[in-house]
Amino acid sequence: MTNPLDAWMAALTPESLRARGSMKWTTVEPGEIGAFIAELDTPMATCIRVALADALDSAHTGYLGPALSSGVSSACAQFQHRRYAWDVDPAHIVVVPDVLGALQLTIRELVDETTTIVVPTPAYMPFLDPVVTGQNLVTVPMSLVDGRWRMDPTELQLALTGGGLLVLVNLHNPTGQVATAAELAEIADIVERTRSTVFVDEIHAPLVYEGAVHVPYASLSPATAQHSVTAVSASKGWNLPGLPCAQLILTSERHRGTASWWTPIQLHGATPLGAIATTAAYTDGIEHLDAIVEYLDRGRALFAAGLAHALPLVPHHPPEATYLQWLDLRPMGIEPAAVRERTGVWGTPGQECGTAGFLRLSLGTPHHIIEDVLARLALLEYQT
Repeated sequence: MTNPLDAWMAALTPESLRARGSMKWTTVEPGEIGAFIAELDTPMATCIRVALADALDSAHTGYLGPALSSGVSSACAQFQHRRYAWDVDPAHIVVVPDVLGALQLTIRELVDETTTIVVPTPAYMPFLDPVVTGQNLVTVPMSLVDGRWRMDPTELQLALTGGGLLVLVNLHNPTGQVATAAELAEIADIVERTRSTVFVDEIHAPLVYEGAVHVPYASLSPATAQHSVTAVSASKGWNLPGLPCAQLILTSERHRGTASWWTPIQLHGATPLGAIATTAAYTDGIEHLDAIVEYLDRGRALFAAGLAHALPLVPHHPPEATYLQWLDLRPMGIEPAAVRERTGVWGTPGQECGTAGFLRLSLGTPHHIIEDVLARLALLEYQT
């Protein structure tokens, strides 16, 4: 069956993408390929485009009102049930601008100001920024074991001793790994023993490939529901980061009892257009999402096959989810920060993710541009 995205994506060029004005394509120089930020180049779902057009006709450009906010919560709960068989009460879903704001709210409102913030590395870059997490940040390096990135249980327990806040990203950014239920249960046991809290970033969750299964952390058990808060969003699955509207799922009675969560000032920043786009995505955009995942899956296979030919010395573990590629350049002796200068491909050096020697590439882009990326990366083989 033909994917409806194929013709659209095939017609895109770096020039037409640059004309959109996005950060991904206008920050790079002409002739370079933007692969440093998690944006998709896919078309907007028809249901979202129609909903936004109707919203603009109705002048929905003021502050977010309670009816739209409630609509987001209901649509989010419906999507969690439909996609992951996770039943969440819409009344326990709070609309926030984005995942970073959700983390900052969690740090400010749900834990003590002296609480240690524990971030496993490699990590999403802003989670390593003291401006986001505060000054009590502790990193726990993960190790690659049999093709999977794993936290050392002893190190994690030591970091959480006394009751910390673990920032758990699943689906994982930057590796694209999907945590298994057993891996999550091991983490949950440590969190329970140390009486800690978990902030779960699941905003990439809609983009899982066949063979992997996303298990919402809070759905594992009554214990995980009580010691965690979960951030979700339509921003990655439907490419809506410019329309702020994430959701924070409060499965803990204790967390819901913190009254300051519910004040308009605390939650300020999500937009009406973001709420309308998000509701449309969750309710009517599933077919479009499935087409995106199928297209990205073929791009994943294309990149894996091409990389084995272009850079045979680079060990590669294709992502189980997302459109992020995490390349280990250490065997080639290449400094990741030099890849842009050598090839014109602008990725994210692993040092910014807390793990030197790697390169993160965001490849939610047309297949012919992935082929161009591979051709450029192949030049590295002859420059070492």
